[in-house]
Amino acid sequence: MRTQRSTTTDDESKNDTTTRRRYLKGTLGAAATVAAIPTLSGVAAAHFPLELDIDIQPENAENFIDVDEHESVSVAVHPSEFLNGDGERETFDPTDEPVRYRFGSRFVVQDGEGARPLDDGEVTEIESHHGDSHDVLVLTFPVDDMGFDGEEETGWLYWERDDAGEHGYAGVDSVRIYGTETSNQEFLDLLRQLVNGRTQPPGREQP
Repeated sequence: MRTQRSTTTDDESKNDTTTRRRYLKGTLGAAATVAAIPTLSGVAAAHFPLELDIDIQPENAENFIDVDEHESVSVAVHPSEFLNGDGERETFDPTDEPVRYRFGSRFVVQDGEGARPLDDGEVTEIESHHGDSHDVLVLTFPVDDMGFDGEEETGWLYWERDDAGEHGYAGVDSVRIYGTETSNQEFLDLLRQLVNGRTQPPGREQP
């Protein structure tokens, strides 16, 4: 992995982004019933507890993903501290863990699929609005494998503990998906053309 020192400054937009990400993480930990953030269910919740601190499109406050225009999406994984299943305090440091991640829509990653990182990622040092700094792992994922259809409000990241991929940790962040609406309209236009062609009177050319 390459290490790069970020030139991020303490301007207002970065403060807003950091505050938003931290607020979302805290909200998920305190109340899993927030309407915009669906909870993990059943086996997925047991095997991939929500412990990762992530930021989708870290340079973009709205976290928007255009599936038509974007070829890839960046996800920053921050260190996180939590109580594990044994009640012991554990720290997840993404810079020290194997790069075994899947990213995409909720149901895609729950089904064992999703986009895999294009490479091992890049370790970057960032500064928070509190003045301290820490290293994050920034990963890049191909858009085509994420499974977004335009209805999602969240993007999910799974980290797999081993090669079996059945246990690990999960993280979630809000997203805004663009591009699928145009594709749906093109499909409707094609369907309308097919219907018009079948109902056209014999011997009369379609305008």
